Amino acid sequence: MNEQRTISPQVEPEEVVLDRALRPQRLDDLIGQDRVRENLRILIEAAKQREEPLEHALFYGPPGLGKTTLAHVIANEMGANIRVTSGPSIERAGDLAAILSNLRQHEVLFIDEIHRLGKAVEEILYPAMEDFALDLVIGQGPGARTVRLSLPQFTVVGATTRLALLSAPLRTRFGAIYRLDFYDQEALAKIVTRAASALHVPLESDGRDEIARRGRGTPRVALRLLRRVRDYAQVRGDGVITGKLANEALALLEIDGRGLDDLDRRVLRSIIEKFDGGPVGLDTIAASIGEASDTIMDVVEPYLLQLGFLDRTPRGRMATKLAYEHLNIAYEKLEQGTLF
Repeated sequence: MNEQRTISPQVEPEEVVLDRALRPQRLDDLIGQDRVRENLRILIEAAKQREEPLEHALFYGPPGLGKTTLAHVIANEMGANIRVTSGPSIERAGDLAAILSNLRQHEVLFIDEIHRLGKAVEEILYPAMEDFALDLVIGQGPGARTVRLSLPQFTVVGATTRLALLSAPLRTRFGAIYRLDFYDQEALAKIVTRAASALHVPLESDGRDEIARRGRGTPRVALRLLRRVRDYAQVRGDGVITGKLANEALALLEIDGRGLDDLDRRVLRSIIEKFDGGPVGLDTIAASIGEASDTIMDVVEPYLLQLGFLDRTPRGRMATKLAYEHLNIAYEKLEQGTLF
């Protein structure tokens, strides 16, 4: 298994406190995701005018794009408290029942990795989301009976990186479903500038652009790179992040000009050099480089697909001509017909 990557979009334990400090608190503070932001603004304003709880909302997309941030923004905009949990941490139906019974009027319940909820837990969540009721079974055997308890009106905000793994009955109970896309370089540059100001880090425009260019369209990655470049500028320079220092720091981390690291390049080289550019199956790629297939599918593939370096066909993964050019490998592969 590959050790923790600098450009991994997964949050690291030591980053939790800092991420919370840099997290936008209001819709007006958000940078990027313009379509989602405006839709949320209308949804929130309408709910506030009707004095009703917000509709249940679901955010999906690659990790590190701000799903947790949006949940906190929703709570702040609604003037409500937020309870945070995750699918893997709710192991039994009783755990969710305890959480739901302690919610207050108009509170926000944020469930991260909601696709990992167990079937029995989901059954408890259905009536809670739809009817604001909690169905409990008292007793066992022939004498068992069902008791329905009323719950205060609340809002469930779910987040998932794997929408396809979310069961259809649960998905249909969300009134608003939004996909978060990768950020463009301009938006990442603004996020890096805002973070540098909050961290009191002197940042020149060319240094900012170098970090944004290699941030993989992901704010969490860009902010982590900012911290690594800040350390380099402090030790090898005068503390000011210039374009030259940023380039040197990121080169030392083996992150190239498009934001690819060693794992990304190993995946592409494996497809090109071992399997003649593909098509090749995901499990075969994973075995050839000694990585978990889930890591490649969830963390590596989305960005390579975004760049156009990788193509997913019915027969497997293929490296594109752009990937060959990026790795300075001659592209001599015969063109193959598209499968329908």
